[in-house]
Amino acid sequence: MSKRKGSAFRSLGKVALIVALLGLVAVVLVAVLLFVLLKPPPPEPGGKTPPPSSSAPERPNTQPADCSEVLALVVPGTWESKANDNPHDPTANKRSLMLKVSSQLQERFPESTADVYTVPYMAKFRNPANLGDRQATYNTSRAQGRKRAEAKIAETSEHCPLTKYILMGFSQGAVIVGDIASDIGNGRGPLPAQDQDLVLGVGLIADGRRQSGEQHDVGPSPDGVGAEVSLGGFGSLVPGTTMSGARSGGFGTLADRTYSICAKGDLICEAPTVTAPLKAIGQFANAANNPVHAMYATTRYWEVDGGPATEWMVDWASSLIKGQN
Repeated sequence: MSKRKGSAFRSLGKVALIVALLGLVAVVLVAVLLFVLLKPPPPEPGGKTPPPSSSAPERPNTQPADCSEVLALVVPGTWESKANDNPHDPTANKRSLMLKVSSQLQERFPESTADVYTVPYMAKFRNPANLGDRQATYNTSRAQGRKRAEAKIAETSEHCPLTKYILMGFSQGAVIVGDIASDIGNGRGPLPAQDQDLVLGVGLIADGRRQSGEQHDVGPSPDGVGAEVSLGGFGSLVPGTTMSGARSGGFGTLADRTYSICAKGDLICEAPTVTAPLKAIGQFANAANNPVHAMYATTRYWEVDGGPATEWMVDWASSLIKGQN
């Protein structure tokens, strides 16, 4: 009898060990999937929406002389910024995609008209499957970028009550900008609810929380959703890399002022729905080497009227700024 009990206990122990190992393998596979899908390739050269206010908000007739007419706030993508970068002369990555937008706007408009402010943040993405990768996690990086962007908006709102806003971002920066825009449009953001009308527009390139049809989809726009929406069911399964799912309330009152660019084949903003991570590994095996995400400054994978996404963004933002004169 005792021998049979001992054998049974050993069998149960083996089963428990196998179950634990399978669970560990599943977590590792999801970690690999998240990193492969969300890591951009190295850059190549080249809630409920609040009801609208029934009356215009009360604002002063003038504001301090050092205030710009428009704050054009830009948030770069992963590895395109540093926490100590100069917001008016960013040099962290000279090949930054958003630098091609911000530099053109600075050339076109004096600071009195448009304060082009590039949010400096760590812009990192640790590989959750590589224990030797010591850079900051996606969660930490995204939180810092959002906190700094919101602080700039709140500071400007306090000091310059008549200044208007254009918010733009790419990749991780698009997630940050989109999240802030969603909060503003749903009455929970860094701008008071009555000041939602001061947001002239929101421009997103390769938004990881994109949902087709939730905003103006510019040009040749594929169906599908962003990687964070596709993988939202896994939540915070992988420490430091939380997949937030869809934005609560979408963009709210800012939906008609939000424009999203996504090239077909860019798995950051056009990811297939994932229900089984083991099967998805095969789908995303080559995602890290996919050049689409790095080519928005060219017309190879996305173009409108013969121009790339960066050119469209510059012209769109310029038209909004000019409309204030």
